[in-house]
Amino acid sequence: MSLTTVLLLMLIGVIAGMMSSLVGIGGGVIIVPALVLMFGLNQKTAQGTSLLLLSLPVAFAGAYNYYKAGHADWKIALILAVTFVVGGFFGSKIALGLEASVVKKIFAVFMIIVALKYLFFDK
Repeated sequence: MSLTTVLLLMLIGVIAGMMSSLVGIGGGVIIVPALVLMFGLNQKTAQGTSLLLLSLPVAFAGAYNYYKAGHADWKIALILAVTFVVGGFFGSKIALGLEASVVKKIFAVFMIIVALKYLFFDK
């Protein structure tokens, strides 16, 4: 891996970490597209890589700051964490059974729907 690649990955990681703590996005919105568009990974590899990094306790520092400020609900987080594991297992099984181009299109449509909701239908 070249020094340029390592530095770009480090920059993406810092940006994704900051955006994750700032507005709750990171893996799916920043890292996956960057890995696909800048590094040529296929959609499945980008998603798997993003999930792998999220499996590590990388978000702890940001989450801890929110908790200290009284802006984190442990009960909700634990319920979501347990069900996220279940959903992640089945979602990966489905994604791995589809062509990468189909997964990429599903991802793009999801991003468009979320963007339209935020732009035009959010209170």
